[in-house]
Amino acid sequence: MHTFHVSPSGDDTHTGSPEQPLRTIHAAAGRAQPGDTISVHAGVYREQIDPPRGGLSDDRRITYQAAPGEQVVITGSEPVRDWEPIAKDLWQARIPNTVFGTFNPFADKIRGHWFRDKGRNHHTGAVYLNGHWLVEAASREALFEAPAPEAEPLWFGEVDATHTTILAQFPGIDPNAALVEINVRQSVFYPSRTGVDYLTVRGFTLRHAATPWAPPTTEQIGLLGTNWSKGWIIEGNVISHSICTGITLGKYHDPLDFGDKPIVEFTQSEDTYHGTIRRALEHGWNGDRVGHHRVRDNRISHCEMAGIAGSLGAIFCEVTGNTIHDIDVRRLFHGFEMAGIKFHGAIDTRIAHNHVFRCNRGLWLDWMSQGTRVTGNLFHDNGPECDLFIEVNHGPCTIDHNLFLSPVSLVDWSEGTLYAHNLFAGSIQQHSELGRTTPHHRPHSTEVVAFANIPGGDNRFFHNLFLPPSDLTPYDGTKPHPSFFRNNVFVGGATPSARDHSAIPLAAESPACRCELRESAIFLHHNLPPLPAVATSPIDAESVGTARINGLPFQDTDGGPLRFDRDYLGHTRDATHPQPGPFAAFPPAGVTRIG
Repeated sequence: MHTFHVSPSGDDTHTGSPEQPLRTIHAAAGRAQPGDTISVHAGVYREQIDPPRGGLSDDRRITYQAAPGEQVVITGSEPVRDWEPIAKDLWQARIPNTVFGTFNPFADKIRGHWFRDKGRNHHTGAVYLNGHWLVEAASREALFEAPAPEAEPLWFGEVDATHTTILAQFPGIDPNAALVEINVRQSVFYPSRTGVDYLTVRGFTLRHAATPWAPPTTEQIGLLGTNWSKGWIIEGNVISHSICTGITLGKYHDPLDFGDKPIVEFTQSEDTYHGTIRRALEHGWNGDRVGHHRVRDNRISHCEMAGIAGSLGAIFCEVTGNTIHDIDVRRLFHGFEMAGIKFHGAIDTRIAHNHVFRCNRGLWLDWMSQGTRVTGNLFHDNGPECDLFIEVNHGPCTIDHNLFLSPVSLVDWSEGTLYAHNLFAGSIQQHSELGRTTPHHRPHSTEVVAFANIPGGDNRFFHNLFLPPSDLTPYDGTKPHPSFFRNNVFVGGATPSARDHSAIPLAAESPACRCELRESAIFLHHNLPPLPAVATSPIDAESVGTARINGLPFQDTDGGPLRFDRDYLGHTRDATHPQPGPFAAFPPAGVTRIG
């Protein structure tokens, strides 16, 4: 096993020793073999890492890591100088197209399935001032109009046969005296081929990628992505400013992908996601080939599609301890793949202890969330959509010990979900979906058993705490399959289902609960009265039962029994009479540190 050192002072003809470091990560990647480590020393690396090979197992992986205690930036951008003023605060730069090579993001339009452009063009290129991006203008003329109060500066690009011309607003700034960069590379760390397994990517700052729209039916290219591989560890990184997606765990390129061809909705034809699934199964969609990734303790922000996305490749994964924020907040374009975390087919994947805020949607579980567990996450200040959207799944799926503190807590278009020990402080929306059929699978497998639509119902709400405007009356007897309720507490004006015969009312005037962020700490503010002591009983397999559509029991992601013996903070619960809500003992009114 070898360690290859990389430094801005190195040379790619060197050996890679500490005394003779290499200059580029690319050169180290070409030399590293299973079991080796690439240690990257402090500096800015302007390159796209395309790892040529992976490791062989968890014990013989290839590790890419920032040298301990050193700040390493890998970026998909290049600096631009020689700006010329053309009007007040408006500058222009002409860049030879040779700078971009075969990929020019300023000529690359964002497009794809379920993408909505809002009547204008959008490109994967961007302009950055001191690390943060400007806004692409809808037209050249918009740059000459008086800006609205508090408007962000604009840029606009024009590409001809030899040059790319960029016009950009720099109010009160000389861009030749500042750091101005533009996107040049599509991604920062992404293998161009599939099956590059068992890599670790640790401790980097990765930013500025011209990523494409990443729907579930086509290859999903992220700023950092696994490209249909197995067993990656992505940990302790700071990932930001990806035009579409930060991390992708998903779909490979298939020559039968439909590209710009419209999707035919509400059928099971090859022109739909059903066809994508069938082809993926033929291409090795199983736990022996893909998934089993651990994405943990990263900070992901400023992506306009998703922080983490994965279609089919996010199976048997662990997504834990990440902070995800400022996703889909500009809303220059729209689409149906946009969330802090957006997964299709997250079979037996554990999503735990993440902090998700300032996203249009927090978490979106779309299709085939069978065996998925969402536990101990904090969602707040998301919207206008919701904290959690769970769409056309049949279960069993478990949502427990989460704090949903945004105006809309839950949008439920699924069945067979267990909600246990959560705090819901926003509204709850429930819908059937009779026009679409989606798969369910053999236990702990990708093998499809059958397809069914979503008539609604068959959910379980046990031991949750609801604040207004939460309202569970949509789960009353209008659905063909009943939902089940036990030992839920309803504060103030929160409304139980008529089927909830064990509902526990708690009087309170104008109950409220919110989060405050102070540097590296998170505080919970609330004015709730003490929760009443009630004779609850533990949640067990017998009380939960099985999912209606497939008869499968609710289990943990490893196939073992579900345990709710620890609360949101990791404290031990009363095993005999557990208190409803996410805390073993709800903190007193006021301010409490929770992270």
